Amino acid sequence: LRQEIRSGPLINMDETPVQVLNEPGRPNTSKSYMWVFRGGDVERPALVFHYDPSRSGQVPHKYLNGYQGYIQTDGYQGYNVIGERNGIVHLGCWVHVRRKFMDVIKARPKGSKKNGNADKALENIRNLYAIEKEADEKGLKAEDRYQLRQERSVPLLKQFQKWLEDISPTTPPQGLLGKAVSYTLNQWERLERYTLDGLLLPDNNLAENAIRPFVVGRKNWLFAGCPRGAGASAAIYSLIETAKANDLEPYRYLRHLFERLPMAEVDADYKVLLPQHVDRDLIANIKF
Repeated sequence: LRQEIRSGPLINMDETPVQVLNEPGRPNTSKSYMWVFRGGDVERPALVFHYDPSRSGQVPHKYLNGYQGYIQTDGYQGYNVIGERNGIVHLGCWVHVRRKFMDVIKARPKGSKKNGNADKALENIRNLYAIEKEADEKGLKAEDRYQLRQERSVPLLKQFQKWLEDISPTTPPQGLLGKAVSYTLNQWERLERYTLDGLLLPDNNLAENAIRPFVVGRKNWLFAGCPRGAGASAAIYSLIETAKANDLEPYRYLRHLFERLPMAEVDADYKVLLPQHVDRDLIANIKF
């Protein structure tokens, strides 16, 4: 899975805390992390969950050693280590920008008038996503989506950037709006890069959606009992989320995998058991 992820044009990344007991030299209250990487073939993607005690940017830097291409993340500074590496093009996430401006709306007193700067920012973001929705509805291929973005998204982005730069000097920097404006402008170069290629997306939702089941599960099981347990959890989540990303019903896929895994002997045997390589019709017809 790791090899296939590093062979693709784009890797989406995210991370979330996890408590792991009995880590050597660390108290049980320490915070560790589960990282997720999504990439490989666009039509048959792979996902890998990777446990590490650290949230350092060195984790993805080492894990993706040798990779060249696009990466997409949120604004966490730890990703700068790999994002600044030669051969890497680092994309930002418009969903995180939207959340910053939504925080302004949520904090607004009830009954207050709309059409403030936060509302205008959200309107600009909606317009950007409306273009993406139109491309989806038309079933545009990558090249046609690229052309549509050049014609409509790029001019809108330039107007949005200028407007943010105009209001920035008169916006209190410590307020929610000021923080949202600063965050957006600081991330701007990464935010507009999705227009460089029709294969790219404006946000990191692919990684966030993949890691969400882990976050939900964590509320129930709370912690991993040891580092090996965290590693086993990462392996199972990798297989299940890769199966889901390839439109396989997870239980049927696991039945298929566990029945054939004992017979696997060489790398090629294991590879054909990965979710993106199995026969989808075969999995769909498994009875239980």
